Amino acid sequence: MNLPFIMDNVYDLRAVECPCGLSRRGLVRAENDVATLHVVEISRDAQEHYHENMCEIYFVLEGEGEILLNGESHPVKRGSAVLINAGTRHKAVGKLRIVVVAIPPFDPEDEFFD
Repeated sequence: MNLPFIMDNVYDLRAVECPCGLSRRGLVRAENDVATLHVVEISRDAQEHYHENMCEIYFVLEGEGEILLNGESHPVKRGSAVLINAGTRHKAVGKLRIVVVAIPPFDPEDEFFD
């Protein structure tokens, strides 16, 4: 990364539809090869998917529900943190607001559905 830092107010960013609901994607810059951060509103069952090259950290800000990891259900609530390694099929279920940290930065070409 060429810049000493980058900064966004994620809530000022336009929400885009994603397989999980609505996402506000922060720290997205061509020169950023480290990580991106999304605030995602999950208001319906997300689509199960996986990434071949990207790991994600999910952190639950609000709500309760579950996350399916390779078909196994795990309850989540405010304060839950989940590290999802590349290749793990996953989806969130319930009404949740989560922070997603994508490492390396989110790449829509690295999102696969069965």
